[in-house]
Amino acid sequence: MLDTELKVGDKAPIFTLKTQDNKDINLSDYIGKEPIILFFYPGDMTPGCTIQLCNIRDDWSKFKQARATVFGINHADADSHKRFSSKYNFPFPLLIDTDKKVSKKYGAVKKLFSATVIKRTVVAIGKDGIIKFYRHGMPKDIEILKSINK
Repeated sequence: MLDTELKVGDKAPIFTLKTQDNKDINLSDYIGKEPIILFFYPGDMTPGCTIQLCNIRDDWSKFKQARATVFGINHADADSHKRFSSKYNFPFPLLIDTDKKVSKKYGAVKKLFSATVIKRTVVAIGKDGIIKFYRHGMPKDIEILKSINK
């Protein structure tokens, strides 16, 4: 099977990925400090992904109020992420998962004919490293934030 389906209550898989600015992000550096929200999305500059990530940007004050650290994740390279982030002024980093290893760990991939593509997936991880919210698609930001404010 391609993806391991995670669920609320599972321990979040640890990973290290680079940002569009070549900075290493290690999930374990955030565990115990603040909630983390991961937005796995299929493509930079695509209509659905642009809407989803712009909604996060527009609700940024709510994410900051919840003291949440937010990361967008897909397989695009640094240049693509830089263009996308710069064009839409995202206040959060985009992480590079070129081989989709992290996306696979989080069950955020699917088969499309012979290709493996990223499946739009949102994961909220509590300060304790436990998954508090896990949903495919485009859940409303308020639902995601409610899960980490319990």
